[in-house]
Amino acid sequence: MPELEANDLMEKVVSLCKRRGFIYQSSEIYGGITGFWDYGPLGAELKRNVKELWWRQMVVLRDDVAGLDATIIMHPQVWKASGHVDTFNDPMVDCKVCKGRFRADQVSEIPCPRHPKMSVAQCPCEKTAPRPFNLMFKTYVGPVADEDSVAFLRPETAQAIFVQFKNVLETSRQKVPFGIAQIGKSFRNEVTPRNFTFRSREFEQMELEFFIKPDEAVEAEAGSIAEPSGSGHPGEPQRNWGWRAWLQYWVEERIRFYESIGLPRSSLVEYWQKAEELAHYARATVDILYKFPFGTQELEGIAARGDFDLSQHQQFSGKSMEVFDEETRNAFAKLDEEKRKALWQRFYENKKVDFGKRGCPEDQIEKRAREAADKLLRGTYIPHVIEPSAGVDRLVLALICNAYDEDKAPDEKGNLETRIVMRFHPRVAPIKVAVFPLLKNRPELVAKARQVRDLLRPHFAVFYDEAGAIGRRYRRQDEAGTPFGVTVDFDTLGEKGAALADTVTVRDRDTMRQERVKIGELVEWLRERLR
Repeated sequence: MPELEANDLMEKVVSLCKRRGFIYQSSEIYGGITGFWDYGPLGAELKRNVKELWWRQMVVLRDDVAGLDATIIMHPQVWKASGHVDTFNDPMVDCKVCKGRFRADQVSEIPCPRHPKMSVAQCPCEKTAPRPFNLMFKTYVGPVADEDSVAFLRPETAQAIFVQFKNVLETSRQKVPFGIAQIGKSFRNEVTPRNFTFRSREFEQMELEFFIKPDEAVEAEAGSIAEPSGSGHPGEPQRNWGWRAWLQYWVEERIRFYESIGLPRSSLVEYWQKAEELAHYARATVDILYKFPFGTQELEGIAARGDFDLSQHQQFSGKSMEVFDEETRNAFAKLDEEKRKALWQRFYENKKVDFGKRGCPEDQIEKRAREAADKLLRGTYIPHVIEPSAGVDRLVLALICNAYDEDKAPDEKGNLETRIVMRFHPRVAPIKVAVFPLLKNRPELVAKARQVRDLLRPHFAVFYDEAGAIGRRYRRQDEAGTPFGVTVDFDTLGEKGAALADTVTVRDRDTMRQERVKIGELVEWLRERLR
């Protein structure tokens, strides 16, 4: 595709999404509502494919991950424990002239409503001082809207996993290390939603909380902690992996997933957050960024969160989030005194830092750290966690931007014209195969084409189209991103000889080449190419 300016490409993408039924503005007939989007027929299929592929890789094909589907509204204390009530804020400023409201840390990126060629930061309008704005949507549970019935729409899916950790651990018969995965809606009252669906107020997340043993427990059991190479996939999980190896493993697993659905590694950036950028509870965080037309932005974050979340919920709920691990207890019992004492001391020092970060009273830090270290020697600990957290909507937008292409193709008269084609990977393509009768006014062609459609439908997402010239129908499916078009013609009926009877023409979306395939072999032929 000829190089397009970023703004031009984004305009073309947004236009295509509306025209072809990928994404619509929510409540459009009433003027729309900012930060909310609906997925049309093609978008719904694309989004469903993304979620099913993620779920298959993260849950179905693994022995060490279980699934969860939790409620959107949870007990308000969940959000107090997680810190969202007190700290989930963005800095906000108002413009006293244009009456606009903006995130203070983004004013250099946002166009001014009164002066579109200038950013809010460049605009001479008078702005208020930044003030915190909590991003959670507030609602009420029950018949009375008072302070006792306040609840929140969840701003992330992760906290439900932490709250249900012990239940899942016991009912799934898993053992640490293991993960809990969830896909679901989240809500954030963004000050300035922007960049199409990238920053929305209602969105979906695909999150995994992968629970691991503290490094001191791993070292007691395995004798040492594996040191990751710093780049590349570390291979299959090993019993001597500490949190650094697990973090590298999940970063590489997630990048491999993106590659498997059509995002080349060259379009991705692996960004390791600097120490000053980390959340206070995080030991390390790696952001996987995608090169969108509007800039390189985050698709997913993979964070080593320590035991912060489970510890917070244990403290606020009064319910234990600890696990007893007989293997850990036995390993510590077999260590010589010097080694056992060294691991105790290291864990103790780490816990003092953790308790200090969580605001534990100064006079209790040493006591609580000592208790936790003593418990570890007896095989009891709160698991640590590695969290890969991805946005479904951001990924769908990345796939759409990556797929958009323009080239030249001959029209019905052989003249070259611009062709818009969505080059989705077959795994995520909304429609896998389209079926066409060559002419709709020939009942025998239509009947045979519908037979082919019915043959394919149990195996693939199929679209049947008999309206318009065959070239126009091809173009419509190119814009939808359909990998293959199957045409039933007179050769199929055997009118030009028995050799081609019961064969169809299969057209490749990307190359536009055509191939004759026997109807009886069509399902397997397509299945092989749609993997």
